Amino acid sequence: MLSSTTVAVIIFVTAYALIISEKVHRTIVGIFGAMLMILCGIISQETAIHHIDFNTLGLLMGMMIIVNITSETGLFNFLAIWAAKKVKARPIALLVALSTLTMICSALLDNVTTVLLTVPITFSITAQLKVDVKPYLISQILSSNIGGTATLIGDPPNIMIGSAVGLNFMDFVMNMTGVSIVIFIVVQALLILLYGKGLKTQPDLQEKVMRLNAKSQISDVKLLKKCLFVIFVTISLFVMHGALGLETATAALTGAGLLLLITFTRNEAMISKVLSKVEWLAIFFFAGLFVLVGALVETGVIKMLAAEAIKLTNGDVTATAVLILWMSAIASAFIDNIPFVATLIPLIQDMGQMGLTNLDPLWWSLALGACLGGNGTLIGASANVVVASMAAQRGRQISFLGFMKVAFPVMVLTIIMANVYIWLRYL
Repeated sequence: MLSSTTVAVIIFVTAYALIISEKVHRTIVGIFGAMLMILCGIISQETAIHHIDFNTLGLLMGMMIIVNITSETGLFNFLAIWAAKKVKARPIALLVALSTLTMICSALLDNVTTVLLTVPITFSITAQLKVDVKPYLISQILSSNIGGTATLIGDPPNIMIGSAVGLNFMDFVMNMTGVSIVIFIVVQALLILLYGKGLKTQPDLQEKVMRLNAKSQISDVKLLKKCLFVIFVTISLFVMHGALGLETATAALTGAGLLLLITFTRNEAMISKVLSKVEWLAIFFFAGLFVLVGALVETGVIKMLAAEAIKLTNGDVTATAVLILWMSAIASAFIDNIPFVATLIPLIQDMGQMGLTNLDPLWWSLALGACLGGNGTLIGASANVVVASMAAQRGRQISFLGFMKVAFPVMVLTIIMANVYIWLRYL
């Protein structure tokens, strides 16, 4: 008889192989793989539910509802035309402008909220200029994860590390923001080299965009005022959620509930329309993925891998920091970084008790590796999956291998840069 650990690994590897092959839709793989883990007795239903990160799912759903209602006002078309006119509708300059907007928003909001706001703008403006939307989407995925690295609230691993170690918002700004900006500039330069030649539009289309009246795109001023008020309330809750003792999902769902209450109080048709536009495929894929990874946590596979890896370094701080950086980056490209970071935090704390005095390089290595590693594959971070799902809904499939061909080498380069930074600054 195979042990439960072996069965868990077989199911997990098979699920990932199917996701990569794209022979079966990833949402089906996520749901069925999760159910197989329960059916085979690897994990009980109760434990499986415990491993589903409902904070992530609630945050996703809440922000999707707010974005869907806001999109009814024409705000995204207004922003698209305004951004395009600022850069004279030049496709390469537009790539940089939208990526910079994504990076800044990701540092202040979470990555998923950011891409939910910027992707509709991107589709709208690239359609007007008749340029391929995929380079823009890939650039925004990479930018959202780099931006999320820069602050305490940008990415869940940073929140987890901050609360476990007692690092505050300014600690992250002082240690992570500078290196994130440098990495962002290098990645943008690479993407321009890679896609620059293909990003061309006709002068008459540029002229057409320059003649557009951005303000005329706003179709419902009254609804827009309500949406902007709720977005302000929601962002305020995000900023203060730590002090208020709230989860980010509570902030997002409060905003969604409030916006539904003041806009479509009894309008069942509009409520149905808004809820039907929620990216349910992404939601169910995440739920399945959390259970698949949870089964590996429960069987001790993740802990065993981490412990073995740390044994290799014999407690040397430099070697351990480099190993944690690369291990968390490679792992985060293929599995969700949240359970991985949750497993490594106590291991690093144990190393402190075993006599390692300077743990700072290890914490910053873990944060950089887990956040930047999410850029490696299409399932490396929540934002990646959401962008792919939104693109598929609009008939623009981003393939797993197509994305990985561009993103994985870029991710490796960013980790090399992070490695140099850790070595120079802390070691």
